[in-house]
Amino acid sequence: MIKRIILFIVSILVLFAVSYFSHDMFLMKNETYLSFSLLSVYGFHVIAAIIVYTIVELVASYLPNQAGYAYLASIFLKIGFFVLIFQASVFANEQLTKPERISLVIPLFLFLIIEAIAVSKLLNNKQFG
Repeated sequence: MIKRIILFIVSILVLFAVSYFSHDMFLMKNETYLSFSLLSVYGFHVIAAIIVYTIVELVASYLPNQAGYAYLASIFLKIGFFVLIFQASVFANEQLTKPERISLVIPLFLFLIIEAIAVSKLLNNKQFG
C-alpha cells in the first residue's frame, strides 16, 4: 500500500513539473496573462489528487467493496473545495477569457485522468488479487 502511494505521488509530481512548466511557458510565449495564479491551480490539483488516491487506498484496504464510492465522494468534495478556495480569484470575474477557461480545464482533466487510471488499477487489483 505504501509503495503504491509513493509511486502515485512521484507520478503526480512528474506530471505537475512537466505540465505546469510547459503550460506556463506557453502562456508567457503568447504573452497571455491570467487573473489567477496558475501555480495555485496546479498546486491544488496535486494536493487534492494525492489526498483522493490516499483515501481510496485506505478505504480499499479495509472495505474493498466501498472504494469506488469513496472515489466518487472524494471527487465531488474535490470540486467543491476548488470552488470554495478559488471563489474570489477565479469565479469573481463575470467573464473569463478563453485562455483562462482553458487554463482551468487543462489541469483538472490531466489530474483527473491520472487519478482515474490509478484508482481503476487499484480497484482491479483489489477485485482480482
